[in-house]
Amino acid sequence: MILIGTIFMDRITKAARLMIVSDLDHTMVDHHDPENMSLLRFNALWESNYRHDSLLVFSTGRSPTLYKQLRKEKPMLTPDITIMSVGTEITYGSSMLPDDGWVKILNQKWDRNIVIEETSKFPELTLQAETEQRPHKVSFYVDKTKAQVVMKELSSRLEKRGLDVKLIYSGGMDLDVLPQGAGKGQALSYLLNKLKTEGTLPVNTLACGDSGNDAELFSIPDVYGVMVSNAQEELLQWHAENAKGNPNIIHAKERCAAGIIEAIGHFNLGSNTSPRDVADFVECKLDHVNPGYEVVKFYLFYERWRRGEAANCETYIASLKASCDPTATFVFPTGVEKTLHECIYAMKGCYGDQKGKQFRVWVDRVLSTPTGSNTWLVKFDKWELSGDERCCCVTTAKINAKGSGGASDGYTWVSVQQKWLEGYEKKDTSIWLF
Repeated sequence: MILIGTIFMDRITKAARLMIVSDLDHTMVDHHDPENMSLLRFNALWESNYRHDSLLVFSTGRSPTLYKQLRKEKPMLTPDITIMSVGTEITYGSSMLPDDGWVKILNQKWDRNIVIEETSKFPELTLQAETEQRPHKVSFYVDKTKAQVVMKELSSRLEKRGLDVKLIYSGGMDLDVLPQGAGKGQALSYLLNKLKTEGTLPVNTLACGDSGNDAELFSIPDVYGVMVSNAQEELLQWHAENAKGNPNIIHAKERCAAGIIEAIGHFNLGSNTSPRDVADFVECKLDHVNPGYEVVKFYLFYERWRRGEAANCETYIASLKASCDPTATFVFPTGVEKTLHECIYAMKGCYGDQKGKQFRVWVDRVLSTPTGSNTWLVKFDKWELSGDERCCCVTTAKINAKGSGGASDGYTWVSVQQKWLEGYEKKDTSIWLF
């Protein structure tokens, strides 16, 4: 049996401060936002304020194949736990280690062959792509005008064959046939019970969704819920019929990931000011800072500088230099070593070279490990999108707290070392500054 605590013990040694459980399509990911700004805002908020002591869970109807495809298309973070195929598959960590205990539960009163046999008798049902057919999920398309009649008859037939199944209709066309014990809600309940047994039940849990297959997430006791502003009619109808008077479930004013950020603030679950919403880092003073925030801030300023969105003034360059030890070194993925001050000087010549272009920078999997009273080893993945090219470096930085006041006085970069993430090397390394 997998113990969740042993997987994340390098980062979380007690109950998570916050666990966000979010659907992907049209919730975390806005397919109508070509710049992916709401997603990037959430990314910056999570890595700077929550990654070190909280859990991020993606709960999607997508199969592993389509989930991995989405990760290649969008600037998504790496979740701690992934629930896929409408709650029928649970995996842990970046290696996506499957939960065998969940599989055993789903096998009860389930026979996929019988499901295939009975559904083949309905001409109204069209099988979805092979990638979407999973061991505990059989998926179809059905016209919404025929959906209710088909579901009622199919449910009756499968029950007579001795199966205990659940039919979930979402998106106005998707019909999933699952074991009765499956679904996004049951998968979340299973996770919460598992964490409670291990003595690490999250302090707060926030469920986020937009469609019918997310309704179960909002039925779990003691869980906050947000329906993003663009939630579909089927979910809003469920809410009106089942949870209208529940103050722990809100319909956000903002779309997708921006709605999730809104909910964090509404329920007072923690900071909901993304570093991407801070106009001037030099003027901004925070009560609580951590190495993760320092990393996010540094690379966000780098993005703004290259895009010509930060003022081209010596004050910013001086501030950057002041945040680096005079002898601080930077080892490029190519193996070339320079001082950080040399890199900052080189950056001066690249001001605005990406203005008006598709250029974004974000960090993922920020892990800070104390190595002394005022020293941290910070590991993270640094991503850079330039046009159609996505590059990633696995990065290790050594950061010290400034002065005797500890981290509240800010940080000093001592060293940075990068190596390419396999498959995401940059073709032209002549302009790879940080």
